[in-house]
Amino acid sequence: DVNLKMPRNSQLLHFAFREDKQWKLQQIQDARNHVNQAIYLLMNRDVNYQFKTGLEVLKLMDAVMLQLSRARNRLTTPATLTLPEIASSGLTKMFTPVLPPDILVNFYINLNKLCLTVYQLHVMQPSTTKNFKPAGGSVLHNPGAMFEFGSQRYEVTHVHKVECVVPWLNDALVFFTVSLQLCQQLKDKISVFSSYWNYSPY
Repeated sequence: DVNLKMPRNSQLLHFAFREDKQWKLQQIQDARNHVNQAIYLLMNRDVNYQFKTGLEVLKLMDAVMLQLSRARNRLTTPATLTLPEIASSGLTKMFTPVLPPDILVNFYINLNKLCLTVYQLHVMQPSTTKNFKPAGGSVLHNPGAMFEFGSQRYEVTHVHKVECVVPWLNDALVFFTVSLQLCQQLKDKISVFSSYWNYSPY
């Protein structure tokens, strides 16, 4: 449930996620896909398969570490979005009652926190003397940011941001760090043994 008090008229808005629809946070989905890809790389062999060279193991570890790094980065680095991208996202249709046209919301993950940003908008009249400069992509847009959506121009008047700690996200980040360290340790050991095997005395 989200309760928002509008400063200009002290109106209290209440909206909640619809129960008839399921919305999934893209960052979590992307991180999960990268983890699944890392698991696939590790498991995509016969149980009795034996690696022939150290280089083969190093290549596998590089590919696994790339997927694990991408998964971790999706949780530590929120995507930059333009205001039109936020306005056209499926999130806008996930609330009941329907969001008013002068409200935009966005959720994102930043490290171990779930962040909610609410943007209050002002419709810019065609006759306005203010120069229209559409805002680019950003994690958090500031008051004064402008954008065009559905042949209408808007300006952000107020920005509200709240965040809460999600304990399992912290656990996930720790697991990613430990996994990457273990992969690196294996790579280091393989490199030492490979150089020993490849060493030929004169």
